[in-house]
Amino acid sequence: MDISIALVTGANKGIGKAIAREFVHRGLTVHLASRSVERAADAAAEIGGDARPLRLDVTDAASIAAAAERIDALDVLVNNAGVSDDALPAQDEGVDAFRRIYETNVFGPVAVTNALLPVLRRSAHPRIVNISSGTASLAWAAERMAGYRGVFASYRSSKAALNALTVLYAQSLAEDGIKVNALAPGLRRTGLNATTAADAGDPAEAAAAAVRLALIGDDGPTGTFVNWDGTPVPW
Repeated sequence: MDISIALVTGANKGIGKAIAREFVHRGLTVHLASRSVERAADAAAEIGGDARPLRLDVTDAASIAAAAERIDALDVLVNNAGVSDDALPAQDEGVDAFRRIYETNVFGPVAVTNALLPVLRRSAHPRIVNISSGTASLAWAAERMAGYRGVFASYRSSKAALNALTVLYAQSLAEDGIKVNALAPGLRRTGLNATTAADAGDPAEAAAAAVRLALIGDDGPTGTFVNWDGTPVPW
């Protein structure tokens, strides 16, 4: 199956950088998208291969449009860029925090996906992977995750919204052959917030799962929420 070009948002560090590295290891051309082209260039130089730095701020319409104009071929889009606050109770997070986090975690993937759909539609095997979170699972929030009860509301609800968008985009893009799936990467050493501390898991493990999902065959699933270990996650 000919999948040769990928774009990863938030690719200058953490899971995004690990995903870009894994794609390059598999021989793909990868656009490393970051708000800072300098940081993207540093990451691309470190990764080597056909890693290409790209300035793309998922919260800035002009930046997204400029990046989309530079991309003339694309098989895989990984919506990885994300932000979070620390572990405040839901009632202590202000509306401004919700707006800021939704701007990156929800509106960003919508804007980037829509901007890149014309070029994705030209791919023979187009794929979109949305990096979500197991903490966004409403079933798991109600049944387990005792250490997360009532906290990270802005982040977790933004990822739950991203999950909903995964289903809706999978449905609306099915006739175009575009497969859209969400990944729960597990707790990783990323610097996302204070919880992603040194004892969290290796981002490379999550990256391998994201790449597997990105390279699924034409008979593979769409509109699913998958854990890093390949098992399904309840919505």
